[in-house]
Amino acid sequence: MLRYSANISMGFKEYPDFYERFQRAADLGFAAVESLSPFTFDVAKVEEAVRASGVRLLQFNFLDGDLPAGDRGFGSHPSKQEAWRAEFLKALDFAPRVNARQINSLAGVVLPDMAREEQIACLVDNLKWGAPYLEKANLLMMIEALNPFDNPGYLLTTTRQVLEVLARVGSPMVQCQYDVYHMQRTEGDLVNTIRANVDKIGHVQIADNPGRHQPGTGEINYRFVLQALDDAGYEGYVGLEYVPDPTTEASLGWLPRDKRVESTAADLI
Repeated sequence: MLRYSANISMGFKEYPDFYERFQRAADLGFAAVESLSPFTFDVAKVEEAVRASGVRLLQFNFLDGDLPAGDRGFGSHPSKQEAWRAEFLKALDFAPRVNARQINSLAGVVLPDMAREEQIACLVDNLKWGAPYLEKANLLMMIEALNPFDNPGYLLTTTRQVLEVLARVGSPMVQCQYDVYHMQRTEGDLVNTIRANVDKIGHVQIADNPGRHQPGTGEINYRFVLQALDDAGYEGYVGLEYVPDPTTEASLGWLPRDKRVESTAADLI
């Protein structure tokens, strides 16, 4: 059975108060949500919103940087290694207070004056350093590829590149975040990739293409993709990381209310 988490950073923008979005997600039938970094907000208020709503903050990002300005994290940037590790420890401390299952850190953009291998080595070194902490906390860490059209210069743009990093890290606590939208734009072959690598995929995010709106608005056959994910024995969550059109509630017609905690692909409209 597939489990779903509502993205309260990309969705729920009808509610400018970020803290209110936790309750709004609960009202729409979700038991789990995910977000960009909570550390740009009052974390005490985030904790209270989680408690009051009854949802879990399943996953959150840390140290993304200035996303509108082009930053995409700093996991592979040697000059930011000390800051990355400090934010990693802060995320580990915060995670149990919001019942998180995993954390996410973007790898960073290509540094023009540095060899690619040096950046990859920095990323691997950071993840190896963090693995014992993750094991002690029983917390997963996600690494993801992003498409280069929306994210020019991002270091990891294919599933293969992420899997190569995971192989070098060698910890089951560091897993692949497979974003169907990004990988449709970059490489396609979605179902074969899922089937071949489901044991390394810790989290899935979805949006349709083109437009990055909800399933059913574009070219991706989500009933087929989600069925393949379920059939492969995927045990993580499916995050709704799309831009709702026209509103968050209206965008959920493909996922009936009573199926938002868990469902099979056959349950979907």
